[in-house]
Order: sequence, then structure tokens, then C-alpha cells
Amino acid sequence: MSEEFSCSILPPFLSIGSDRDLDLESTLQELPMYNFPVEINRTGMEVANFLEKYPLLPGVILVEQGNFIGMISRRRLLEFLIRPYGQELFVQQPLAVLYSYARIPMLLLADTTSILTAMQLSLKRSPEFLAEPIVVHTESGAYRLLDVQELNIISWQIRGIDNLVRYERSQAQMIQNDKMANLGRLVDGIAHEILDPVGFIWGNITYVSNYSQDLLKLIAAYEKEFPSASQAINLLKEEIEFDFLEQDLSRSLASIRTGAERLKKLVTSLQNFCHIDELYPRPADLHACIDSIILLINSRLQGEIEIVKYYGQLPPVYCFMGQLNQVLMNIFSEVVDTLLNEAVRQQLHLDDTKTLQKPRIEITTEVISQEASNPDVADSRWILIRIADNSSGISQELQQQIMESFSLETKNSKNTSLAVSYRIITVRHGGKLNFHSQIGIGTKFEILLPLV
Repeated sequence: MSEEFSCSILPPFLSIGSDRDLDLESTLQELPMYNFPVEINRTGMEVANFLEKYPLLPGVILVEQGNFIGMISRRRLLEFLIRPYGQELFVQQPLAVLYSYARIPMLLLADTTSILTAMQLSLKRSPEFLAEPIVVHTESGAYRLLDVQELNIISWQIRGIDNLVRYERSQAQMIQNDKMANLGRLVDGIAHEILDPVGFIWGNITYVSNYSQDLLKLIAAYEKEFPSASQAINLLKEEIEFDFLEQDLSRSLASIRTGAERLKKLVTSLQNFCHIDELYPRPADLHACIDSIILLINSRLQGEIEIVKYYGQLPPVYCFMGQLNQVLMNIFSEVVDTLLNEAVRQQLHLDDTKTLQKPRIEITTEVISQEASNPDVADSRWILIRIADNSSGISQELQQQIMESFSLETKNSKNTSLAVSYRIITVRHGGKLNFHSQIGIGTKFEILLPLV
């Protein structure tokens, strides 16, 4: 190699890449890449000497007057040089001649391409091209070479990290599911123990009411037969305030009946919420499920939030009732928290000329039909549960974050309640969970369940 050539070609430069830990979102910018542009009028022997001096160099970037032309890999270049008569034909010829014979399809990617995507695109190439380096176009307009073996190693490392994270998440989820199942059984047992004495009260309150009415009738009959009672009886009636007792007894019994009925409904709702699903879905009354959740969160409403129900005629729906209750609880909790926080902000910033808006939740259920895209397929029927509020709405940025958490391909650092709800509806029930928010109008959640 002549001294003139040694000075005219810059040595290959290897970029260091990023020093941060690679993850699923890492791009080609974070990988080490080779920068070795050579003018296309240089000879094959001159480049071969550089490849011998730098054994890790995967190939050569060809340029003409500084403009990108293409790429010749180390493997392809050496294949032509070691062919019979290859050195006589190509050693002293310009690279343009060699490139006209050695040109092959080239994989050109932007440096913003994710590492895993680049790996997938690389594997889609024909088998004879799998070892060829990848040409990376940087944001600055330069071209770099990426060793495909380096890409393979790093992508498998990332996949190993992904598998480890998935395993840890699955283990944590199994532990969480086991804890929730045990908690559900515990709460169900406690609810059953509460329900027994409530059942005693509920079952006997009718008899106590009837007995008391019979006793009052008997006293009235005695007073009718013996209108002039003794002084001792009159004093006793005054002492026990008989007239008030006679009027208030029925009201007291009615209050006991109402309290027992409310407690019975509350415990039943708690049992339904802690229901442990079986292997297969079971038919459920969705209106009863919604009413149970509203009863459980009633203490949080504090009389400040108005709930309006527009229930349609719904048939029993096959579902995993425990998981569906969890979805309803998650959505109602999200809506109630938003409305209560907004009510507090309105009270703190209320002007004399403004009036507070009554927080409101509207619940609508109905059976809807959706047209099939294929004309040969019958229209599908769905159960719609719409939960809408009159809040100030959700910002576009937060809506985008929620939609990203809904994506099954997105690996989130944590599962939000809405993301878990989305997976329960879509994966477990084959349904849809949509939400829409408009600033100044409110937010609307829609649950669609297929009607079999």
C-alpha cells in the first residue's frame, strides 16, 4: 500500500454508542457502528489492506465525491478476490468495477429504528444475505455500518431481559392473584357470617311486627270493654308514654326492617364482588352487578354525586362475574375520584358570579347491533354499558397515556386499573372498552360485551 493512499483514506472509526442500559425501546443510535467511507475510484487491493489491518471491520461504505453510493461487505469483497483469477481481475481495478459485480440488495435503516425491529427486518432477508452488515442512516446525514452479529447478540440480550421481566411480572401477578383469592375467600366467609344473623333479624321482623300489632289490638279491645281503667293502669300508661309508643312502634319496626334489608343487600353485594370465577363464564344480571358496585361505593359519594340510571332490557350475559365486577369498580372509582377532586377545586376557586355544578354520573345499558364488514356475515349484537360523567374532561396528553396503557404490545412499568380493566374486557371476554373525553363536557366509558 502506497504512502499516498495511506494518507488519502481515513482509518475506520467505531462509534461507542450509548452507555445506558438497553431496553425494549432502545434504537440503533445506542449501538456501536463503523464509519469507513471510501471513494469508489479506489482499488480493491487498497481496501483489502485496510480489511486485513482491521479484522472487525464488517465492510466498506462506497461514496462518490462524498455522496453515498452503496456498500460492499468484507465477506463479499473477499469472495471475489479469492476466486480464480479474482486478484488479476479486481485487485488493481477501481471499486466501481468490483461493485458492479458484487452489488446485492442492501438493508438501509434509520438510526431511530428500534433494535428489535431492526433484528426482525434483518431476519426477513434471504438466507444468503443474513450475514451482510446493515447500513444505518443517521440524523446528521451520515452512513454507518452495523455488524449484524453485534445486532444479534444485543437483541437476544434485550429479549432475555424482556423474558426476565415477563417472568418476574408473572410471578408477582400469581402472588397477587393468590393473595386476592385468599382475601376474597376471607371476605366471603365474613360476609356469610354477617349474613346469618341478618337473616335471623330479617326472618323474624315480620313476626315481631305482626305480634306487636296483635298486642295493640288486644289492648284496644280491653279499653273498649273496660273504658274506666284503674288508676294504676293509667299511671303505667303515662309512665311508658303509651300513646307515643303505639304510634312509634310501627315506625321503629319499619326502620329495623329497612336497616336489615340494607345490610343484607350490602353483604350480598360484597359477596358478589368477592366472587371467585370458575373456569367457564356464567350468566349474570349486569344490572344487579352495577347496583352492587354502586352500593359498595355509596359511602364515597357522600351525597354529593348524583347517579342517574337509564337501564334497558338486557338478557343474562355470560361473563366472569368477579372480573367484571372488578372492571366496574375500577371505572366507577376513577370517575368518582375525578368528580370529587373537581368539586373541591370548584369550591376553592368559586367566584360570586359562578354556581357550583352538581357532579353527575349517567349509567346507560342497552343492546346494540353493529354491522359486519363482511356482507356474508350476520350483524353482531352487543351489550353496551355506558358510564358518563359531567367533569371538565381529560387532557389530550393524559388520554394518550391511557390509550398507550391499553396497548397489549406496550410494556408498561406498571399496570393501571384501567389497563387491567381493558385486558379483562378484551382478552377474557372478547369485548371492547372505549373511552372518550372532551374538555368542558365530560368523560365517557363504554363497555361492549358480545351477546352470544
